[in-house]
Amino acid sequence: MAQTTETSRKDNLVGSLWMIAAMAAFAIEDALVKDAAQTLPVGEVLALLGLGGMFLFAAKLKFDRELLFIKDVLSLPMRIRIVFEVIGRLFYVLAIAFIPLSTATVILQATPLVVVTGAVLFLGERVSPLRWLAIFIGLIGVILIIQPGFDGFSQLSLLAVIGMIGFAGRDLASRMAPPSIGTARLGFYGFLSILISGLIYSIWAGEVYRLPSQAELLTIMIATVVGVVAYSCLMKAMRTGEVSAVTPFRYTRLLFGCSLGLLFFREEFTASILIGSALIVSSGLFIGWRPRRKVVSEGIGVSN
Repeated sequence: MAQTTETSRKDNLVGSLWMIAAMAAFAIEDALVKDAAQTLPVGEVLALLGLGGMFLFAAKLKFDRELLFIKDVLSLPMRIRIVFEVIGRLFYVLAIAFIPLSTATVILQATPLVVVTGAVLFLGERVSPLRWLAIFIGLIGVILIIQPGFDGFSQLSLLAVIGMIGFAGRDLASRMAPPSIGTARLGFYGFLSILISGLIYSIWAGEVYRLPSQAELLTIMIATVVGVVAYSCLMKAMRTGEVSAVTPFRYTRLLFGCSLGLLFFREEFTASILIGSALIVSSGLFIGWRPRRKVVSEGIGVSN
């Protein structure tokens, strides 16, 4: 039992570090995508990202002499994962288009709560009241940072809710994916979902694509590489340790985003940002490091 508990703690630590790395890379990708989307259609940016990511992961599979398609790709968790990925990407983009960004961002930060709830319902994880409390404290920190106004919440906010559920479902399905579906295959089909999302968005918005300039193409290429790194780290995180212990470190994405805003967009740190950040970091560290008397996860296979 002691050895099993120690292994669980080690897996949680490793998974948490993967998650932090993923959130840092995603924050960088967001900044690059934001820059590209100022001059290129949003759907085109997503489509190019999807194509680039698919190419890089396909190259990785080729280098490792692994097949791009295997029977397990059609397994139920993988099919569910692709559906949720498309839903998450599409509806979150639509939410950003129709409601205030702060409102959409706050709703998205509820993803850990949904993922942990799903881990309890579908993966058999046990979550203590203290861990639930820590997650809610982290969410309070998110709200302090974003400070959404009540006017932002309308029926259109349901778009962000659907997008958030899509991302949560994707993460849970990644956890349940067959062990034979490694990170590279998950990444390839994940970026395929991004391509599909971009095409759907373009059709819905009636966008007309154009040939990117050299600067725009370079920005998208860098964003693609960073996105591939972020995606790989995220998949590693969701398949290492307990979902309920690793997922709350998603909140660190806000910390990296604030830092990038300070450095490149001349944004300022307010008292609410500092207090909210402290709550987020404290809750994440509590969940990942606090001693536990018994293993809280039973019967869950971990695949790297």
